[in-house]
Amino acid sequence: MIKIKPYLDTATMEKQAEIHHYRLLFARNMRQIRRLKDISQEELAFQAGISRAYLGDIERGNRSVSIDVMGSIADALQTPLNQLLQTDLTLRLDTSSQPKKG
Repeated sequence: MIKIKPYLDTATMEKQAEIHHYRLLFARNMRQIRRLKDISQEELAFQAGISRAYLGDIERGNRSVSIDVMGSIADALQTPLNQLLQTDLTLRLDTSSQPKKG
């Protein structure tokens, strides 16, 4: 038996495009914040309670992510969740709470 996909109306396609847009925003911002804070994928995944492979897929925008996992990642990055979804993210690292290197 052959399954035929139902026709997607314009509203559905727009909703899917918007979801994809926010998935890529989350991925981009998560990666930028992780790198700015000098946290490895392995460490972030451990702190968020997910696998490194799953985190890598999320970071590349290849996987959907639940709001619960988004929250865990935000907590692990010590970053407000809404910052991970901002389109105009301006990153400033508060160095007062960061250990000094060297």
